[in-house]
Amino acid sequence: MDTVLSWLYAPWPWYVAGPLIGLMVPLMLVIGNRSFGISNNLRHLCAITQPNQVDVDFFKYDWKEHTWSLYFVIGTAFGGFLAGVLFANPDPVALSPAALAMVQSWGFAAPSGTLIPPELFDPTVRNLTFLFTAGVLVGFGTRYAGGCTSGHAITGLSTLQLASVYAVLGIFAGGLLSSWLLVPQLLK
Repeated sequence: MDTVLSWLYAPWPWYVAGPLIGLMVPLMLVIGNRSFGISNNLRHLCAITQPNQVDVDFFKYDWKEHTWSLYFVIGTAFGGFLAGVLFANPDPVALSPAALAMVQSWGFAAPSGTLIPPELFDPTVRNLTFLFTAGVLVGFGTRYAGGCTSGHAITGLSTLQLASVYAVLGIFAGGLLSSWLLVPQLLK
């Protein structure tokens, strides 16, 4: 039992986790003609709560056909809880000296091994506004791009969709620009 727990506490190598994620796409397509992705679940939740008298065509579809997707998201959240709380590694994450220097150059007093700077996640009005705005922008970008990162990068690329190539290039370019140019300016 201890070897199983020690295996769960340790990070899985890329050559195990990557193929497991990659095998989900053909498995879901073969078993139920379903595509892997997360972002459409917000649409499903909105369609569930949509009052009958409101006339929004975007939410007029049979959301009950997509309950499997909601279970998938609940399972993903539960798996994240298990990995982050129940099977959490008590040792601090080993940051490289370059990463630690970068975080400290932004003005964070992050001790060695800390990934979450307390200055960013204190519940102040500024921080909550910053995080809320970032979430809204990510949600808008997801809807505008026609899917989330996992949907485009895993399902879209594996099914050879050209739109997903453009979306993934845009997602990664936006992430690089934000992390190197935008975030340091916003955190001043």
